[in-house]
Amino acid sequence: MVRMPPLPPIDPRPGRDAAVAVVALGANLGERRETVERAAARIARLPLVDDVRLSPLHETVAVRPDGPDPEAPTYVNAVALVTTRLAPQVLLGMLHAIEEEHGRERRERWGDRTLDLDLIVYGDVTSDAEHLLLPHPRAAERLFVLEPWLDLDPDAEIPGRGRAADLAARLRADAAGEHDEQGERDR
Repeated sequence: MVRMPPLPPIDPRPGRDAAVAVVALGANLGERRETVERAAARIARLPLVDDVRLSPLHETVAVRPDGPDPEAPTYVNAVALVTTRLAPQVLLGMLHAIEEEHGRERRERWGDRTLDLDLIVYGDVTSDAEHLLLPHPRAAERLFVLEPWLDLDPDAEIPGRGRAADLAARLRADAAGEHDEQGERDR
């Protein structure tokens, strides 16, 4: 009988190198804080996900296609940095499944929702495929994405758009300028 050396353990997650994906989480219906926290925990249990870091939660006004809507229920928003070996399109599909698990219904664009999960960035991947837009086309215009992301990563960048801190500063300055102009008109 010939003895063979033991086989090395098989990596249960072969293939793709791990990448950090940025996922925006938001909810403005139901138990918003608990829903966002449960969704982050659910993402952490996905196969081929090695780590999830969740930002502090931010309360924000709802945004509609025509701008902020202070009459709508407010959102709780956060960002998660997800270290994963899932392909970006597979991760996005799983995020949609988690939304459905939390009762998400897609009735109107930018309508109220129990849970919204957006894939903002996946490493340095860019895609303009209809089913996978990366980076997220409106991320650079959303303080409710940029600010929680900056809580986790002050050096964050959106591929092709620039540093998140610079983008957020520009948005804050624009908002302050609009507010000042409105105040001048009211006098």
